[in-house]
Amino acid sequence: MKRAIFPGSFDPLTLGHTDIINRGITLFDEVIIAIGINAEKNYMFTLEERMHFITEAFKDEPKVKVMTYKGLTVDFCKEVDAHFILRGLRNPGDFEFEKAIAHTNRKLSEIETVFLLTSSGKSYISSSIVRDVIRNNGDYTSLVPDTVRVS
Repeated sequence: MKRAIFPGSFDPLTLGHTDIINRGITLFDEVIIAIGINAEKNYMFTLEERMHFITEAFKDEPKVKVMTYKGLTVDFCKEVDAHFILRGLRNPGDFEFEKAIAHTNRKLSEIETVFLLTSSGKSYISSSIVRDVIRNNGDYTSLVPDTVRVS
């Protein structure tokens, strides 16, 4: 089985994320959306809310699983027997950052990183932009799946 993990904080899940996931499931038998837990990070949404947003968005897709993890991504890959890390690239800055991480992961393990370019209509979307729009009471609904709603 070709299993990939798609790691991130998903605070919140965006249409950029769903673009990469939907395209990733055409390449892999299973994609595990791996929500990293970092105690030092201040999240806008709780872990439960983020899991709910993702689980609901992919409830009809049997090739997608949602899990949480702490520690190194490569260790989590070994734990779930995933041989690939799936990452999305929006711009050259993302590439430089992700390339360094991919090289490090490859040095630490046999994990291969697969990059997908975010679709052009979604390449400007980031979780930090969505959080800023939400904080300022803007209309964020065109940036996220329908499952991501603030009450």
